[in-house]
Amino acid sequence: MSRLPPPPPALEVEQTPLGLQTLVPGVAPVTLGDRLAVLANAPLLPRRVQRPADHGLFDLNARNQLELFSPRGASCNS
Repeated sequence: MSRLPPPPPALEVEQTPLGLQTLVPGVAPVTLGDRLAVLANAPLLPRRVQRPADHGLFDLNARNQLELFSPRGASCNS
């Protein structure tokens, strides 16, 4: 006849302020040091909103310019 596999070992439990917690073998709890390391390795965020780079190569309004030079006698503010 066939044999049944042995039952899995019982997992340990621990009483915490949140209730009964199961301890899984090979899994370590997340410590305060782990949380701080994640925050320290996170990319930096700007402290204020960055101004757009709308000058030189990145000037989108300059791409709308139809002529490089205006004809003689034409005003620049038209």
